[in-house]
Amino acid sequence: MKDILLVEDDLQISRMLTIHFNPLLYNLSSCVRGKEAIVKVSQHSFNLIILDIMLPDISGLEVCRHLRETGCQVPIMMLTSLSEEGDKVAALEIGADDYITKPFGILELLARVKALLRRSDQREDEPKEELFIAFKNIFIDKQKRKASVRDQRLDLTPKEFDLLFLLASNPGKSFSRHELLEKIWGFSFKGYEHTVTAHINRLRIKIEQELGKPEYILTSWGIGYRFSE
Repeated sequence: MKDILLVEDDLQISRMLTIHFNPLLYNLSSCVRGKEAIVKVSQHSFNLIILDIMLPDISGLEVCRHLRETGCQVPIMMLTSLSEEGDKVAALEIGADDYITKPFGILELLARVKALLRRSDQREDEPKEELFIAFKNIFIDKQKRKASVRDQRLDLTPKEFDLLFLLASNPGKSFSRHELLEKIWGFSFKGYEHTVTAHINRLRIKIEQELGKPEYILTSWGIGYRFSE
């Protein structure tokens, strides 16, 4: 049984999802306000959060950002409207794992939910990776989700941290933008490779002393990026 939290103020959508989520497989809880969702997540262990962007009190983006900043690693699927192109990008950048646009087909949503839950289960079954990385003047603590360079704590978004840790965990290995998009965001969001580039640029600004001569995150010409060996 998977526990899912639905944060949606459209009662018609809530009723539809309640009907279609198999009660033998899913325990679907719901609320209509973002602040209530934050409280629920702090009090209960969920396997997935389905989060609407437009809520009556605070935006779903603010909820997602708060959850990621406080260490919540539960998969989050954002619900957006077709006109909110900027919100889709913002959702991915602050830590959402997937998004689906309204109006949506229930079969597509259920398939996305199953995929997110399956990937989450696979991550839990994977062998425990190295939790601490030290290289030159950069230090990364996976468990505490902290990173520092030259003894200064780095202010990283959840996706920036995940991207940095992935690259640093594989020194010398080149990743294409497409691969990084799949590994960090979980899906092949066609047309969103520029999101990876934006994250790399921000990471370099935060950790490199000379942007023209990067010491840590290097460009693999014609491929993508790699971490210094």
